[in-house]
Amino acid sequence: MSQISTINPATDEKIADYDVMSKEQAFDKIDASHAAFLDWRMKSHEERAPFLRDIAKGLRSNADALADLMTKEVGKLLRDGLTEVELCAQIFEYTAEHGPEMLADEERKHAGGEKRGIVAHCPIGVIYSIQPWNFPVYQPVRVLAANLMAGNSVVLKHAEICTGSGLMLKDICDKAGLPKGLFEVIIIDHDTSDEVIAHEHVRGVTMTGSDKAGRHIGQVATKHLKKTVLELGSNDAYLILEDADVALAVKTCVQGRLYNNGETCVSAKRFVVTEAVYDAFVTEFVSQMEAIKMGDPMKDDTQLGPLSSEGQFDTIDTQVKDSIQAGAKLLCGGNPKDETGQYYPATVLSDVTPGMPAYDDELFGPVASIIRAKDDEDAMKIANDSRYGLGGGIFTKDEDTAIKLARDHFDTGMIRINSFGAADPNMPFGGVKDSGFGREHGGFGMKEFTNAKAIYLP
Repeated sequence: MSQISTINPATDEKIADYDVMSKEQAFDKIDASHAAFLDWRMKSHEERAPFLRDIAKGLRSNADALADLMTKEVGKLLRDGLTEVELCAQIFEYTAEHGPEMLADEERKHAGGEKRGIVAHCPIGVIYSIQPWNFPVYQPVRVLAANLMAGNSVVLKHAEICTGSGLMLKDICDKAGLPKGLFEVIIIDHDTSDEVIAHEHVRGVTMTGSDKAGRHIGQVATKHLKKTVLELGSNDAYLILEDADVALAVKTCVQGRLYNNGETCVSAKRFVVTEAVYDAFVTEFVSQMEAIKMGDPMKDDTQLGPLSSEGQFDTIDTQVKDSIQAGAKLLCGGNPKDETGQYYPATVLSDVTPGMPAYDDELFGPVASIIRAKDDEDAMKIANDSRYGLGGGIFTKDEDTAIKLARDHFDTGMIRINSFGAADPNMPFGGVKDSGFGREHGGFGMKEFTNAKAIYLP
């Protein structure tokens, strides 16, 4: 039987070994999840809600241990891990409070007559959740909470490097009283994962990760006619328009680029700066990035921890070098020290143009790409010059203009105006183009894997 090992990216020390499951073992978990679903689907939304509230309590009770493990597995700043656990507790509470109303039956009249109808949002079965490592608890929770409320069960395949976090989440759910089988965790290889998608009891597949992986999973799921939700990568553009508050833009963009060690899908990555404020923005942005303190993610005063793994470090290092080779200018950072741990410094590249990884691809680490725009119109054009479309941002003192640009021109699923943030339980989360399709949060995620059933009455 093969094994996987989790490694602390801050120390390069092994944390734990885990046995990889056989196909038969994984299928047993799916069968158990399906059996649990058959009972769970018969409960009302109001009857499901207390289970979610109890899981929220369990998360808060175990916040220190869970945050500590996340930091050891993926290098996340400890304080960010604690914030993540609290967000997850709030997601369960939000879903428990609002789910019954959002998923309630809808009464409708037939068009042109007095006949009645009911639209019922009915659960469909086992949902296969494939999740990445950058938010080891939040990523599976946003799927789990929504689908438990909808009446489905969930089988999680987590990223290998945070296997322990996935198993601890399951343990918390079990101890909170969630019926056995409703949430299962499987430790499997990619070939077995494809067979899981094909399993007769798996009715939906949701995946967060790269667009390359999303294409493969989407194709396999489509082959077996399974509904999918894909939340994929991005290279979000933040526009610094001609009338922007430069000080606010710099402060917010530094935060947006370095949040979660720069390993966030919906974060500031490309900074499209208009000529009018270019010099002022770049000078101060580089100054603040140079001042960032990198170090032990367990310490309170650390601002930037290590990347999640040696592989992630090598990817970022190669992308930066290839961009510089193609003509990008290194303004700060780069040149990581040869030391223990996967530490990559806060880095800024300018003169970024199409054809470079820093322009075309997702830089999943603390590397900022600065792109000069002639004016506001040009900035918006550059922002949309991407195969991705997850998020973005606009800095301007004219809120009406920002709203118009966001609504009518920005080709992404989410836009921040004069601010940065990752997610909110009451707002839809998801993207367009190569950033995937489907929505989570804001009530949308609760209905993604339900059967909108039409019931006609006389």
